[in-house]
Amino acid sequence: MSINPNEDTEFNDALRKHGIIPPREPTPPSPSPPPSPTLDDLLNDFTPSELQELSEDAPDDETERLIALHRRQRLAEERRDQTRARFGRVYPIGREDYTREVTAASEIDEEDDDNELGTGVVCFLYKDGLPRSERASEHIRTLAQRYSRTKFVSIVGDKCIPNLPDTRVPMIIVYRKGDIRNQIVAWGADKERRLEELEAILLVTGALDLPDRPGPAERKVDGDSDEDEDDGDPSSRMRSAATSTNARPPKNIRSSQMKGNDSDSDFEFDM
Repeated sequence: MSINPNEDTEFNDALRKHGIIPPREPTPPSPSPPPSPTLDDLLNDFTPSELQELSEDAPDDETERLIALHRRQRLAEERRDQTRARFGRVYPIGREDYTREVTAASEIDEEDDDNELGTGVVCFLYKDGLPRSERASEHIRTLAQRYSRTKFVSIVGDKCIPNLPDTRVPMIIVYRKGDIRNQIVAWGADKERRLEELEAILLVTGALDLPDRPGPAERKVDGDSDEDEDDGDPSSRMRSAATSTNARPPKNIRSSQMKGNDSDSDFEFDM
């Protein structure tokens, strides 16, 4: 008579009791279900105008009060982001402007910045007519519009650094709080680079500041069809939600330490 030691029978229990067959392996616990989303989690996906519509359709006064409170907080965050969005484009500069527009600009703290982190400044050194430089220039312009809290400046490479060889262009130098945080040399020389690669490097080096709260469009996953299914009705969306490189450290360039000299053109590069 063959015995299956894995069967859950009284006979097998007796055999286990006397040590004839090994104990049964404990059944792994079932995974806990994910927690239900809170009201704040659900409201995060709506714009202030949609929150206004939701509050008008709220089932009770308490829900209406909470939605109105969330909307006021969202509007305050948007106003703060608008205040911090000081730039939004690429600023051409000359060599004589470098200290003021780059080094000194990176030392300026944002309004209400208790941590005194300064401003991210991205200096783009380029050469006209160089294909990889022109591609990088397009990416720089896109990022400048996307990250308007970061200052982007551009300057012709050999106007900034005399005798800068073409093999080192385009060059991207990241400043924060008066210091060089990173230097990217000959970006795209080894292979054609994508915008996302440059964006990732600048995020890691601290050049780019994200908004306090991403917009609803940024939180959506590509291919999400929820918006098509709910016909843009915020109440339907709420019900649905409730149920459902060549970068390297700056070893070739150093920022000047301006002591007792206010000249904007007095900066030094080591090549």
